[in-house]
Amino acid sequence: MVVLAASIISKSGKALISRQFVDMSRIRIEGYLAAFPKLVGTGKQHTYVETENVRYVYQPIESLYLLLVTNKQSNILEDLETLRLLSKLVPEYSFSLDEEGVCRTAFELIFAFDEVISLGHKENATVAQVKQYCEMESHEEKLHKLVLQSKINETKDVMKRKASEIDKSKIERNRGEKGGFMSLQSMGSGRMDTGFGSDTNLSSLGGSGSGFGASTDVDSFSTKSKGRPAASATGPPKGLGMQLGKTQRTNQFLESLKAEGEVIVEDVRPSIGQSKPAAPPPTDPVTLTVEEKINVTLKRDGGISNFNVQGTLSLQILNQEDGLIQVQIETSGNPAIHFNTHPNINKELFSNENILGLKEPSRPFPANQSGDGVSLLRWRMQSADESILPLTINCWPSVSGNETYVNIEYETPAQTDLQNVVIFVPLPALREAPRIQQIDGEWRYDSRNSVLEWSIVLIDNSNRSGSLEFVVPAADPDVFFPISARFTASRTFSDLKVANILPLKGGSPPKFSQRTLLATENYQVV
Repeated sequence: MVVLAASIISKSGKALISRQFVDMSRIRIEGYLAAFPKLVGTGKQHTYVETENVRYVYQPIESLYLLLVTNKQSNILEDLETLRLLSKLVPEYSFSLDEEGVCRTAFELIFAFDEVISLGHKENATVAQVKQYCEMESHEEKLHKLVLQSKINETKDVMKRKASEIDKSKIERNRGEKGGFMSLQSMGSGRMDTGFGSDTNLSSLGGSGSGFGASTDVDSFSTKSKGRPAASATGPPKGLGMQLGKTQRTNQFLESLKAEGEVIVEDVRPSIGQSKPAAPPPTDPVTLTVEEKINVTLKRDGGISNFNVQGTLSLQILNQEDGLIQVQIETSGNPAIHFNTHPNINKELFSNENILGLKEPSRPFPANQSGDGVSLLRWRMQSADESILPLTINCWPSVSGNETYVNIEYETPAQTDLQNVVIFVPLPALREAPRIQQIDGEWRYDSRNSVLEWSIVLIDNSNRSGSLEFVVPAADPDVFFPISARFTASRTFSDLKVANILPLKGGSPPKFSQRTLLATENYQVV
């Protein structure tokens, strides 16, 4: 068996990639490939075509042809086996079997073809072995990169030493030139501005002050140097000017290496002001945060498997003098909600008057706590009532022929507004994104995790219900579950509100604000 060339050709006759395995002129190979589309007949079941000189063994792949050009003395069975192996390799490297996908992975496909066919003869290899050979790293390449990086680091060290020697020599030279009255005059006129800044000038003046007596001090220098530019008077500290020059020379050297195609790995040192910005602090003296997290598991055929809400009331105080307070709250009075106070909170006062205060009134609440502050109250709610669900999701997959039609609907009750709603629908492994037939909102296909994300920015009275319809290849209905959702809301199940802040030391109560948030921790349809 002798394979002259392997190629992937579009049905219009365009050769997308081509690999030659024997010593033959390029014009001759191009002539064989150009003649192939004219020889292939439509509606025929054959997988090979013979001419006077060569044999074409081919296999259709969607809108493309995978083609082997062999001599007529080759074994047709071995040719077909080679063709089958190549047809398995093409989808491994090209995720979309069209012209764009093949051209994008042309080099990977050619490398894979080289591992299968060597000098026109088939190698004894499998798909897994070919992938392993193509992905295998080169020890020589690693060694070369290590040597190159070592040379770069060594060059950096040499540059640092040279720059340090230049700095020292300039400092010594400037010190020698600053003896006597001429050095003082030159500094006053600004002609000695070498980039070392005012600290160097002050130290130089102090070193030569013995020639002028005790009256020559910092005050006299500042009086004589009024004519100097402002940039020199506020220059950087000693030595910083030379460091900047050294950095410039280092950058020029590294840029020249980059221009030659070398990969430079530089040390990145964090600088002041580049740290992650902190969250903006509360603006009011007292801030109370009501946060609820909801965990819900719904059945796909209706009903609730799990419904659990956990809430927290937190207190954040900016100044310690505002800590001698009590917090009066109001709740919806739902008997399904069970409240638990902090161990330091007066439970009897809360049970009788809905007031949160410390057991020892003389002690203030702690101030400047991290996060949302100190937790005062927690509560929990469980229910099996579907009418209180903030979001209901129904999924209806149906198989029709070679396709599966999936309809998903959402619905929210009145007076419940949801923000930043995202519904995650798992999908079977697909080569392309699903075909969206209809959608209320936006969608995105996560090909890595094979998940369809359905996003609705806001659900209010204008869109209490919505639907999504898409089509995928035939699949098991169980593949589309579990469906999960994520959203936030400004209304909580406890409907807890801060009624008033009661000062314990007299006077007017401090200004306060309340933040309320309902967020999902786990919301699924299984």
